[in-house]
Amino acid sequence: MLPCLAVPAVLPALLKLLGTPRDGALLRYSIGAEYLKAGEAAAAIPHLREAVAREPNYSAAWKLLGRALTEAGDRAAALEAYERGIAVADARGDRQAAKEMRVFAQRLRKGSGSARD
Repeated sequence: MLPCLAVPAVLPALLKLLGTPRDGALLRYSIGAEYLKAGEAAAAIPHLREAVAREPNYSAAWKLLGRALTEAGDRAAALEAYERGIAVADARGDRQAAKEMRVFAQRLRKGSGSARD
C-alpha cells in the first residue's frame, strides 16, 4: 500500500478486496476515487488505469483518470485520457460524460487545467 496522509475510512476495506474475485473495474475505480478524495492523485492513478484496462468502455473511469492525472501534473496524459474517454462516452451515448470531458480537455488545452467535478 502506498503511504497516505489522509486515508478515508473505507479505503482499507477496499484495498483488502484486491486480488479477490471482487477485484474488477468497479473496485479499482472506487479505490481511485477514494484516493482522490484524500488528495492522493498519484496513488489513484494506477488503480484508475487498471479500471480502464479491465473495462475499456468505462467512461466514468476515463473521466476520473483524467482528473487524477491533471491533479498529479501530467497534463499530456490527462488530455489523452479525456480524449479516449470522450470516444468511449460518444460510442456509448453517454452525452453528459462526453460533454464534461470535452470541457476538461479544453481547459487543459487552454492551460487552466482544472478538472474538478
